Amino acid sequence: MKVSKENQSIDIYTQTRNTNFDRFQGKHLLLELYGCNSDKLNDEIFLRCKIDNASKLARASVLNLVSNKFEPFGVTAIALLAESHLSIHTWPESQYAAIDIFTCGKNMLPNLASQFLIDQLEATNHILKIINRDYPTYIENQTRTVL
Repeated sequence: MKVSKENQSIDIYTQTRNTNFDRFQGKHLLLELYGCNSDKLNDEIFLRCKIDNASKLARASVLNLVSNKFEPFGVTAIALLAESHLSIHTWPESQYAAIDIFTCGKNMLPNLASQFLIDQLEATNHILKIINRDYPTYIENQTRTVL
């Protein structure tokens, strides 16, 4: 498998139309990290702290953090965000982590969260896929605002 530091962007639309996307901009980042620090990938408290920090860097509002430490290794941690979610699943024995960052809103900065996690987990290589999501036409006038 070829591992690259180049980002891949994918646009997903429910239908083509001329509209103003100022009210809704969904961005879904799929991040795979390779060559990470195994100790950090197996540290549940460290990972909870880092996904909390990453969420805040993305300008997201953290509603809840849930995590689980697996035996003999591995952690899953999820930040429930007002704007969607950020999750991480780790395989320390393989120095690998799979991260999912989904944010909605024009002021969100998920790319900052992505770079922060790459740096904090000391990844030597990564693959980042960015999916720009459109919203279904039936919710066009029903988007919510975060207070």
